[in-house]
Amino acid sequence: MPVVDAEPTEALCVLTVHAHPDDEASKGAPTIAKYHAAGVHTVLVCCTGGEEGDLQNPRLREPGQPFHDVTPEREKQLMAELRPHELARSAEIIGYDEVVMLGYRDSGMLDSEPNNNPDCFHMAPLDEAVGRLVAVIRRTRPQVIITYGDDQSGYPHPDHVKVHDISGPAFERAGDPAWYPELGAPWQVQKMYYTIWSKARLIAVHEGLLHHRGESPFDDGWFDRPDNDHRITTRIDVADFLWARSGALRAHATQVDADEPFWFGLSDEQLAEIYPWEDWVLARSLVDTPATDQHENDIFFGVQVGVSR
Repeated sequence: MPVVDAEPTEALCVLTVHAHPDDEASKGAPTIAKYHAAGVHTVLVCCTGGEEGDLQNPRLREPGQPFHDVTPEREKQLMAELRPHELARSAEIIGYDEVVMLGYRDSGMLDSEPNNNPDCFHMAPLDEAVGRLVAVIRRTRPQVIITYGDDQSGYPHPDHVKVHDISGPAFERAGDPAWYPELGAPWQVQKMYYTIWSKARLIAVHEGLLHHRGESPFDDGWFDRPDNDHRITTRIDVADFLWARSGALRAHATQVDADEPFWFGLSDEQLAEIYPWEDWVLARSLVDTPATDQHENDIFFGVQVGVSR
């Protein structure tokens, strides 16, 4: 997918950093759709092409479908061919104005052989990878970045860990003229948010599935995970934008089974009644906001437009 060249804007802009195609669908799609609908410029940075992804949709192995009776080698080729198109469609559904590929190869799962590929994201020198992200930040001038958090214990994929590792330094260095002077004029991001797994949401969805379907895919292993809900600082009402999540997920047909109750056990309308929010952790902030024990309801609360702090 080509990088979209655009003139820097002084309007509101949010930039999200994701590891693979499909991560933008499962993490924050309704939030981005809501801000896009409000006129905010939305930028997706996808760090890898998802080359090591396995086929997750058994429908595509049926007769007449692309993956029917193909060799493992051809399956890998098909995945590499199809995933960029899936990403483009997903981004269109969500409402991303720009999609920027950071240009690294998928590292594969933790401790797998692809971790050692010199072209993979996991192996990328930190300063080089940070520089690539800084270049995008300086060109697009977001006030807000959304990225992955510091606790990846639930899913320690090397590429997800690396997304976190480059995002903090990029936040700092993008506004520092001493770093990467060849990559454009400094631009200081004002706020950075982490994605977070909410136990309250899990419980609500689990109970909703039991009510509407009589069963749930969530077992004790899910409920034994640590509860980090106390870290949530920001809660966005996305009840009217849940279609962005379901639509974008379905766009990734190689990765998502449309019959899988984990993703689609509840309709958008049912989920809106059960848990109509997306939760975020405000990890870094340079804005002056009053102290409060209430959740933020706007990721742009307190930002200043047209300035690099």
